[in-house]
Amino acid sequence: MSSAAPQRPRPASTTLWEEGRRPGREVVALAVALLLTATVLDLMLSERLGLFFDLAFVTICVGAALAVRPRDFFTVGVLPPLAMALVIVLLALSDRASIARPDDGVAQAAISGLSRHGIALGFGYAACLGLLALRRSFVDRRRA
Repeated sequence: MSSAAPQRPRPASTTLWEEGRRPGREVVALAVALLLTATVLDLMLSERLGLFFDLAFVTICVGAALAVRPRDFFTVGVLPPLAMALVIVLLALSDRASIARPDDGVAQAAISGLSRHGIALGFGYAACLGLLALRRSFVDRRRA
């Protein structure tokens, strides 16, 4: 016999826009963990951060925007630039040669790394914000 209270069944979701039900903190933690994993994998495959990282970054941004619950949209909306900056600063402190010239200072390496991956940042951020905007409009129309 179970002592847990019976749970109400959730209504079945009908569209992709209704699927996101995860708390913002969970989504951010998972996204950062996946991004750091992608960074390590990319650096294992080559000496510099490259296309694999960029594609993983954009994919993670899209996944985060689709996974988060509507009340935590802001948390995921600010995630892409902060996550990219986190990875780049960590690499500027630990392995400058992976994002810039080895003799660059920390600040210069960080700026170089951000500029080299700026296109991925732009696409990931635009996709994240675009999906969040679509989801917000869908949620607002459903409430009306």
